[in-house]
Amino acid sequence: MRSRHACVKRHFVTLLAVALALPPAANAADLERQTIDAFNHYLQLTEANMRIPSTSRDSFLWIDTLPPDRRAAAYAELREGKVVIERLETLDQGKPIAVPDGLIHHWIGTVFIPGATLAQTLSLEQDYDHHQYYFKPDVLRSKILRHDGDEYLVQLRFYKKKIITSILDTEHDIHYTTIDSKRATSRSRTTRIQEVDNAGKSDERLEPEGHDRGFLWRMNTYWRFEEKDGGTYVESQSVSLTRDIPTGLGFLVGSFVSSVPRESLTFTLATTRSAVLERLAARTSP
Repeated sequence: MRSRHACVKRHFVTLLAVALALPPAANAADLERQTIDAFNHYLQLTEANMRIPSTSRDSFLWIDTLPPDRRAAAYAELREGKVVIERLETLDQGKPIAVPDGLIHHWIGTVFIPGATLAQTLSLEQDYDHHQYYFKPDVLRSKILRHDGDEYLVQLRFYKKKIITSILDTEHDIHYTTIDSKRATSRSRTTRIQEVDNAGKSDERLEPEGHDRGFLWRMNTYWRFEEKDGGTYVESQSVSLTRDIPTGLGFLVGSFVSSVPRESLTFTLATTRSAVLERLAARTSP
């Protein structure tokens, strides 16, 4: 019975993949005002729930708020070079927030970069012109459009292939805040997301914003950086909005859809760690 269920699930996932692989114009979904309003409400509550960085370094990172046993296990995993990641959900007065025609994906993850200072870690994070080299293949293009002090406007072209291939042109408004010599934060929000049709071909074109296959409609990320324990901890909290799963397929493909944001955040954190370590190794090599 279990084998039969797995076979049926693969069949439906394949059908969904075929459907979503159609040209965007043939399978477009519209981002409605009610969906945007629900996402903004979710963000408002999420940001209100975020702890204001205090002068105490004992509770700056999310992992420091975990129960003692889980916290100790998380720090042990981080020292082994692993990414510690968990799904979150913001509630409204104890109840889930309904998002008509959309899905919100909310994840938080942390990685530890041994031997790296806060300045060295931020140097890579803010080197957006070269993110296409650090974070390939997920990032195909990267460019700083505007930079003024702690403010950045960045253009990124994302590539994702998991049965279905999607390529997105995005712009991100990013603001950094220095807490002290050992801690910093940043907040990034998308200001434009457009799916790319026929990417890299002579007839390449951008689909209208909010009228595409709905792989990604909005994304906010909240970063915290803390130098301690002989290295720097990097924490990223990601809240993204995609189209809803077609009616009747939720129980079959829900985990498949939700796995993509988790994998993307895990890749970003793990690659940040390896890229900073490679930079450090290059500086110390003869």
